[in-house]
Amino acid sequence: MSLKQQIESDIKTAMLAKQKSELQALRAIKSMILLAETEKGNDGSVSADAELKLLMKAVKQRKDSAQIYKDQGREDLMATELTEIAVIEKYLPKQLSEEEIRAELEKIIAQVGAAGPQDMGKVMGMASKALAGKADGKTISGIVKSILVG
Repeated sequence: MSLKQQIESDIKTAMLAKQKSELQALRAIKSMILLAETEKGNDGSVSADAELKLLMKAVKQRKDSAQIYKDQGREDLMATELTEIAVIEKYLPKQLSEEEIRAELEKIIAQVGAAGPQDMGKVMGMASKALAGKADGKTISGIVKSILVG
């Protein structure tokens, strides 16, 4: 079952269960998928890789919004964003722990033969592909810096 079909099925379930917050997040995901399908140059379908990127983008946007709301003392709006993040993350692959990310990055660094901070671009290129959907880019970058500099 494609992500779009899964989302549509879950929307129906959420509607029957009257889960407003979950429904809002699911509709947002469906909207992003529909927009991606109708983009110029697209053939009306979205690859699994593109769907993964859409979900990661949605989570990142909500995390950024939640942080802004937290800084402004708007706990009600922050809670809404965090609820949506939880719903969206159900459709993402399991996120790796920091130790698992570090182990993967050390393998990549050994493969690339990176010796210092000047090789960060090479490492990040491979790491972004290898850990797509499994780890946040910001986290990956921070760990790569700590390994290459330290």
